Amino acid sequence: MSSTPHLRSLNINNINPHVKEAKYAVRGELAVRSEEYRAKLAKGNAGLPFEKIISANIGNPQQLDQKPITFFRQVLSLLEYPPLLEHEDVLLNQLGYKSDVLERARWLLKTVGSVGAYSASAGAVGIKDSVAKFIEERDGHPSDPKDIYLSAGASSGVNTLLHIICSSPNTGVLVPIPQYPLYTASLAVLDAKCVPYYLDESKGWGTDLEAIKTAYNKAVAEGTDVRAIVIINPGNPTGASLAEEDIKAVIDFAAQEKLVVLADEVYQTNVFIGKFHSFKGVLRNLQKEDPEKYKYVELASLHSVSKGMVGECGHRGGYFELVGFDPEVVEQIYKFVSISLCAPVIGQCLVELMVNPPKEGQPSYPLYKQEWDGIFSGLKKRATALYEAFQEMEGVECQVPQGSMYLFPTINLPAKAVEAAKKQGRSPDEFYCFRLLDATGVCVVPGAGFGQKENTLHFRTTFLAPGTEWVGRITKFHKEFMEEFR
Repeated sequence: MSSTPHLRSLNINNINPHVKEAKYAVRGELAVRSEEYRAKLAKGNAGLPFEKIISANIGNPQQLDQKPITFFRQVLSLLEYPPLLEHEDVLLNQLGYKSDVLERARWLLKTVGSVGAYSASAGAVGIKDSVAKFIEERDGHPSDPKDIYLSAGASSGVNTLLHIICSSPNTGVLVPIPQYPLYTASLAVLDAKCVPYYLDESKGWGTDLEAIKTAYNKAVAEGTDVRAIVIINPGNPTGASLAEEDIKAVIDFAAQEKLVVLADEVYQTNVFIGKFHSFKGVLRNLQKEDPEKYKYVELASLHSVSKGMVGECGHRGGYFELVGFDPEVVEQIYKFVSISLCAPVIGQCLVELMVNPPKEGQPSYPLYKQEWDGIFSGLKKRATALYEAFQEMEGVECQVPQGSMYLFPTINLPAKAVEAAKKQGRSPDEFYCFRLLDATGVCVVPGAGFGQKENTLHFRTTFLAPGTEWVGRITKFHKEFMEEFR
């Protein structure tokens, strides 16, 4: 025990142990080192073997030069400073604003009053109406605004729902592996149990119902109270997009075992192959076919302004919709969100713009469509370039990019590289990613940060960074790395 007198109340040994237990690799040691390199480059440091950091570790589109949608930002500018609306002639004739921008800003100001004021705890009523209409048009089934909660990004919604679900250290939640570490980290903080089920890499990272059943039965046999199942669709970190039959199978299992379904659907517009199917739409179809079987299925669907072609991570806007929850539980969810008062109101307004963008025939539509399509095609082009590069790299295997913003390739490393990693006290994939960063300035995340099957190695990379020059950096590094440790 240290003989140094206590100078502070808190030390590493007496803070919440569950916070210490939580891990969040996306912003871990690699990301910290990359920011140190970025700071050196900003000061003109010439000692590094690269001139720019590529933050391929996180889905942060506008940090990587994705341009904001003009309509969205023009409306937000008027919401932040309403006196601009008194100069309509200047806005329309000198600054390039369109009449529908001014109309939307006035409507939103009427709806929220001021973006500097608190809204209702579950969000501004008019904005929830817009979200409900969007869901109805997407799924072909009714949506009730009272079931919608506006949140500070989808992460805040996940936090709310897990707080409600996790009642004891024995509570378990089925989580896909590999997964976005928000879920495992949040469960660790809540002192609840992650029940991992493995996705099938050989089938494009599809959801394997047998793997889910095996994980569930094992956890229940060990005495875990499994309450919920998380599905990320399209997937993070895998980029997989689920077929309708896979979604039906999950809902069937949830109905059978009385599991809450948490459908993380923040990448629903990032689909390159096939079509996005929402859990809400599939559930409603099943309920029409067999009302009694699916009557009590509990579903929470989440969406966000952070991803897709919107990419407004910093504005912290999102929502979740509840289906089938007990009214007394809903009261507690409302109470929980009320503790935080409300989601950022400017973020709520951005949610409204996302779900209710300019329509064909409206003045802002041509530019909106041009920007949206340009971002989508750029993402698809870079995903394809990265995938093709991985196909040419020795010992690298990668699934065809289906959606989201990520690829999650397998890397097969030489035995000497594995041994070198051990000497540094790192996992082999972590060792590889650090070497990649040090040599190229490209920051990715080792597969260990997302979970992976034993004796497999991966890394996750976004394909958000502009251009393809940085892909060449990865290819060159990999060839030299394999030669070094052959």
